[in-house]
Amino acid sequence: QVQLVESGGGLVQAGGSLRLSCAASGSIFSTRAMGWYRQAPGKERELVAAINSGGSTYYADSVKGRFTISRDNAKNTLYLQMNSLKPEDTAMYSCATFYSGSYYGPLDYWGQGTQVTVSS
Repeated sequence: QVQLVESGGGLVQAGGSLRLSCAASGSIFSTRAMGWYRQAPGKERELVAAINSGGSTYYADSVKGRFTISRDNAKNTLYLQMNSLKPEDTAMYSCATFYSGSYYGPLDYWGQGTQVTVSS
């Protein structure tokens, strides 16, 4: 069983920055691709960024150039650095593990999420 615990969300003004963290328990972290998802009220959940076990990354077009995903396998922690935040980035952000080292596949574990609110 893997537990994922997110932190770092909060209220920030447009143009500001936040760094989200996702701490994972268990020994599988380094072998799995990881992703950050977000869901705003009334909208579908979307994949914001992902990183595979080798460090290759994916970003949604809406966050390219503003967000950076990274991982520290020694600390079993996933990060999402969010810069130049916009009101449309407001959402609940959750981290998740993919079933393998690739982010082209199914997900298995999810965290509870951390709220990010960007004021205009």
